[in-house]
Amino acid sequence: MEVNQTSFPKKLYSCWHPVGYSDEILKDSPFGTFLLDEAIVLWRTSDGKAHAMKDLCIHRGTALSLGWIKDNCIICPYHAWRYDKHGKCILIPQAPNSKIPSKAKTPIYNCIEKYGIVWVAINKPTYNLPRIDEFNNKQWQFINTGPFKWDSDSSRQVENFTDFGHFPWVHPGLLGDPKRPLVPECKVIVKGSVLHYSIVRPEASNTDDFPIFANDKIVKPERRSVYELHLPYTILLRLGWGDKEGMIYFFASQPISKNKCRGYCIVGRNYNHDEPETVIQEFEKVIFDQDKRIVESQRPQQVPFDLAEELHLKFDSVAMNYRRTMKKEKLYY
Repeated sequence: MEVNQTSFPKKLYSCWHPVGYSDEILKDSPFGTFLLDEAIVLWRTSDGKAHAMKDLCIHRGTALSLGWIKDNCIICPYHAWRYDKHGKCILIPQAPNSKIPSKAKTPIYNCIEKYGIVWVAINKPTYNLPRIDEFNNKQWQFINTGPFKWDSDSSRQVENFTDFGHFPWVHPGLLGDPKRPLVPECKVIVKGSVLHYSIVRPEASNTDDFPIFANDKIVKPERRSVYELHLPYTILLRLGWGDKEGMIYFFASQPISKNKCRGYCIVGRNYNHDEPETVIQEFEKVIFDQDKRIVESQRPQQVPFDLAEELHLKFDSVAMNYRRTMKKEKLYY
């Protein structure tokens, strides 16, 4: 069902957005959230398939996410009206012998499940999700971290993830070294709605608390990072240190509203599978908390897509290309 909206650029409603980790959407209870200021409810039928619809019972406007699931239907908690996966009301207990009005329905949204995340596009999706062949390779272990809910726009959360200049200062000893602050040149190639770029930069050695990187053999470790930034708010990063060991970071931000977002970060690695997953999860919590403090202070809370509004230097090439391409693709407001 096509939904007409005005609060955000129309094209944003036609993008896949993350709305929850797969393990957050259970088989026995609905999951409520917001996407682009729209209240949505996620739930599963008995075959395990995830469904998304407007979190609204047409009878009295009650949130369906407060209800329950029975016989492959979601049931309103107020009067127990029963809705099927197509959004149609199929039972009104107070009038079981009456014809159900055609108005008794709620909009359904495009919904898919991929890479351990449930994605929703409110209108017909325009772009494809990134391809991660390693996800089905048993040599790789993938770990969910977060999610990370910030009082900022998704555009700020994404730009921070791909900003190289802040590592020595915001994450000293973990991702960067203040004695090595220079950002190497980074060439950005734009192909449609995807930004491609790579960089080799210095990083800190592993710490005793977080021995997660395969860089212990290097005196002054350098990280080789290859990025794909998929508009509007998704990043695929493959990184390594010059040997066979490597990591994958898959990050996507859910635009809850103009000033609220929820970030999902899945970390993959082809080594150290015997290390507890909590080591990576706790590391990412520290990193994201350090970033959150900074990003939530930024004004405006949304990235200003007019390049004249902020000062840009050569090492800001990714941010400049991101802003130009978002503007070209009409994904900003």
